[in-house]
Amino acid sequence: MTQKTVRNIADIARLAGVSKSTVSRALSDSPLISQETRQRIQAIANQHGFQVSSAARSLSTQRSQTLGFVTHGAHSLPGTPSARADFCEFSMDDLFSLEILGAISTATTARDYDLLLVHVNPRDSKWAAKYLHTGRVDGFILMTSSFKQTHIKSMLEIQAPFIAWGVPGHEESYCSVSGDNVRGGRLATSHLIEKGCKRIGFIGGPSLEKEVQQRYLGYQQALEANGMALDPKLVEHGNFSTTSGGEAVRRLLQQAPDLDAVFVNSDLMAIGAMEALTALGKQIPQDVAVVGYDDVSIAAHGSPPLTTIRQNIPEIGRVLVNNLIQYIENGFVANVTMPVELVERASTQK
Repeated sequence: MTQKTVRNIADIARLAGVSKSTVSRALSDSPLISQETRQRIQAIANQHGFQVSSAARSLSTQRSQTLGFVTHGAHSLPGTPSARADFCEFSMDDLFSLEILGAISTATTARDYDLLLVHVNPRDSKWAAKYLHTGRVDGFILMTSSFKQTHIKSMLEIQAPFIAWGVPGHEESYCSVSGDNVRGGRLATSHLIEKGCKRIGFIGGPSLEKEVQQRYLGYQQALEANGMALDPKLVEHGNFSTTSGGEAVRRLLQQAPDLDAVFVNSDLMAIGAMEALTALGKQIPQDVAVVGYDDVSIAAHGSPPLTTIRQNIPEIGRVLVNNLIQYIENGFVANVTMPVELVERASTQK
């Protein structure tokens, strides 16, 4: 059979010796067939220049081939300003959020999906149903804990397909991808202890965030493992912004002037903390060593370059997208905990 005679899925099925449904699954990257069969069918299709159009695939699957990335404005969060300070929001000013969004965009393209930014009012409990019932998206990716806490129940009630970045609550059951936060907290604190630091501060994100609580647990575990007492004067919180990191380290120094190191729960807060330390005449790391979290792109270009706990952002994006698509197709996917690692740079090299 020549390339010209390969006009449809039936022709590919004939060449591969499989059914048309198997070819359809292979060309849509369905997990219901083996990797070997998928690769063989895709190789035949590529050899003959055969491609399935996204429009045809949408008609056959009754899906939009579009995933929704949920965003919202901080001004629209429920509650008083003081209550909102206890939550973390997705922000287009947050480099971690932006780099995650970039990774998700790359992953959706690789799976022949489109990505739609879904900007919603958290007070609107019916937003998910509107997008699903009009066929605009097949499922959602959520990032923020405040938003999840407000809408998880209603999304589960309408069986909206979604996946969330972050740790689920104890009574919540949904698909999630999260980092190994306890290990990250241990790695950061143990590294500072190994550098000879004795008075190690902790600057967390919002105290109600599960991720922050887990990183604090890792911090505690490392101190206890090395016979070091936990001092409440060495603990402060911010909101993951650069400004809040600077404010938090200033409070720490007022409470504990002998502070000689600080583990900060995000790179942006860590950079803010380093700027404040420098303004106060502190040398980094000679006077105060600093460890951040995430390893966003600017961490390596700080002054000094920032030691941090790396979260593999490209892989996080890939897993979020692939697991959401698997959930849409199969109705189930296991939760995933992503590994983290320490990246040592000048901010702790005493």
